[in-house]
Amino acid sequence: MDINKILQSKKFKIVMSIIGSIIILLLVFSIGTIVGFKKANFSFRWAENYHRNFGGPREGFFGQINGRDFIDAHGVFGQIIKIDGSTLIINGRDNTEKVVIIKNDTVINGPQMKVNDYIVVIGDPNNTGQIEARLIRLMPAMPMTNR
Repeated sequence: MDINKILQSKKFKIVMSIIGSIIILLLVFSIGTIVGFKKANFSFRWAENYHRNFGGPREGFFGQINGRDFIDAHGVFGQIIKIDGSTLIINGRDNTEKVVIIKNDTVINGPQMKVNDYIVVIGDPNNTGQIEARLIRLMPAMPMTNR
C-alpha cells in the first residue's frame, strides 16, 4: 500500500476532519467546565462567607431588616485606628472595624495619613472581608466647637 495514496484519499480526510472536530468540541467543553467551576466556586465561597464579609442583618435574614443592619462592603468612612504597612484598620459607622488594603494603584488624596485621621475609602471587597482600596481621601480635621 502506498501511504501517499491513503493520506490523499477522501475517506482519510473525512475521518481526520471528524476526529479534529471531536477534539475541538472536547476542548471547548472542558474550557466551559473550568469556567463554570470557577464561577460556582466563587458563588459558593461568597455565600458561605457573607456574614463574615459584609456583616449582614443582626437578626438574620428573617428578622426585621432595615438599611442600618448592613455593613458597607465597597467603602468606609471613619477614623484610622491602626496602620500596618499597606493595611489600615478603620473604626467605621457603629464602631465597626474595617480592614482596608492599600494596593499599588490606590489613589490617595490628601497629606500623609496617620492614626486618628478621618478618611473616606472607596474600593472592592475581597474574599476575606477586607476592602481593597481604589480611592482614599483624607478628610480635614474637624474644628473644635464650644457647646
